[in-house]
Amino acid sequence: MSELIIEYPVCTTDGRELFPAQTALSDENLKKMISGNQSTIRTGRFLDFGSIKSDILEFLDQDSYLAVFDNKETRQRLMVRMMKAEMPLPVLESIYFFKEYDFYTYRHLLTVFALSTLLSEYLVKDRISIMDGIIGAPSHDIGKIAVPVDILNKKTPLTPDECMILKHHTLSGYVLLCYYFMDPANITARVARDHHERKDGSGYPRGISIDDMMIELVIVTDIYDALISSRPYRPSSYDKRTALEEITKMAEKGLVSWNVVKALINQNRKKRVSIGDCLVSLEKRGVPPPDNLYGTIADHNICKSKK
Repeated sequence: MSELIIEYPVCTTDGRELFPAQTALSDENLKKMISGNQSTIRTGRFLDFGSIKSDILEFLDQDSYLAVFDNKETRQRLMVRMMKAEMPLPVLESIYFFKEYDFYTYRHLLTVFALSTLLSEYLVKDRISIMDGIIGAPSHDIGKIAVPVDILNKKTPLTPDECMILKHHTLSGYVLLCYYFMDPANITARVARDHHERKDGSGYPRGISIDDMMIELVIVTDIYDALISSRPYRPSSYDKRTALEEITKMAEKGLVSWNVVKALINQNRKKRVSIGDCLVSLEKRGVPPPDNLYGTIADHNICKSKK
């Protein structure tokens, strides 16, 4: 696999350029960037920042998630676990930026965090690994801070150049989180980089096979929430049945983890069983929403980047 190149400049929230355009994303360059971080970065608890806690609770009360988070005790346990997640303040500020300028992404980050945390309880035995991993969920799209807001909120098909800028959010997010966490191996940075990869190696930016449960959790919940949520490029969202069928198709093709898909389907049912006993129907009766511009490029073919 060829060395990845940072096609566009990556800057901190205060405007400091970390990587100029056309910089190789090498271990040496990352190490040099991190060594240049001489500032003391304060951290804060995710749910204590601004109105994030109340916003999450509001989002989980909406129709699309009521069936998943219907149990009061489950919600309380979930909030206790999420309350332990801490992040550098610049990361929290970046996430909060979306509340004003790209509410779709803001809501998406919070619901993916909650859903990934919930499903991790059924799929990850090591509690320390859960806490290390779930903090990657609310910052997985932080690289979109480098994408112009008019591209994020565009209601018409993206141009090829706009698609490239949008897809670059995986690498810009990785660079930013490497810098703020001062560790390229940090799970939070790796989730930002790899959440568009697929198990068969057909994703981006590296085209590698993913075999990491915490990243696979974010991959599936990222897709699911994008399907059932409002988006600028379609007049209506997928209903839950159709969204689950779309993800089931992906599991059938070996693109995403069957275990995560089963856990997600199980959580959407009134009668829940163990993941091993969860049977998934392969019958497809759902109908995608009309006039959906997902993946369409203006004057081009298909780009699987916009969600």
